[in-house]
Amino acid sequence: MFEEFKKFILRGNVVDLAVAVIIGAAFNQIVNSMVSDVITPLVGLIGGSHDFSGIKIGPVGIGKFINAVLNFLIVSSVVFFGIIKPMKKLNEIAAKKEAAKQQTEQQPTIPEDVKLLREILEELKKQKV
Repeated sequence: MFEEFKKFILRGNVVDLAVAVIIGAAFNQIVNSMVSDVITPLVGLIGGSHDFSGIKIGPVGIGKFINAVLNFLIVSSVVFFGIIKPMKKLNEIAAKKEAAKQQTEQQPTIPEDVKLLREILEELKKQKV
């Protein structure tokens, strides 16, 4: 039973998942700091206030909901424009480099003796004409 557990733990998928969770947690702090320390104060400068928790419609307090929606929109835009778009561009550049590399690798190099034989063949064809 211990061997089976050891085999499960040492599989690549489990280790990759653990690393992804750890990096995701650390990255969450970066995104939250970007939102709370940079973006939200800018929204507060433009809109006058960045805390809408006091807004009520009658007895229903919708301010916290508005804060949550704005926070979601800010976080998702930071992730999209700060991470997704640049990563997509980097992947496109890497794919172009890889395609160019594969194309050069696929072109066979012709040995010098074969080139010389082809030139001789061309000259013989010219002499027959």
